[in-house]
Amino acid sequence: MKFTQDKPASGANYIRAYAPGRINVNDRLLNASLVLSPATLMENWPPQRFEDITLQHLETALALEPEILVIGTGRTLQFPEARIMAEIQQRGIGLEVLDTAAACRTYNVLVSENRNVVAALLMI
Repeated sequence: MKFTQDKPASGANYIRAYAPGRINVNDRLLNASLVLSPATLMENWPPQRFEDITLQHLETALALEPEILVIGTGRTLQFPEARIMAEIQQRGIGLEVLDTAAACRTYNVLVSENRNVVAALLMI
């Protein structure tokens, strides 16, 4: 799926395209799970499958102090354990859990609105 909106003028990290197994961030093709914010790109985020995600893995994204955390769970929508979602919400952070294609689109919309968003995206 190719996105057509131009990169925000602010120079923020922006997802240009997504296909299962790869994401194009600012014209850079990535093929491993990642954490992305408007200012930060963390490649090779350790979980490679949804079942691998732990709160410890999400701490990488939470350390960026987002207003909203978007989790892309791969090709299909799956929800993290209730205790993980509760911990995130108790910190006052909004949480969106989506399949990765929808998470990419949502991330871009939030970036275009200048929201403090972080996306944790699985490639599968």
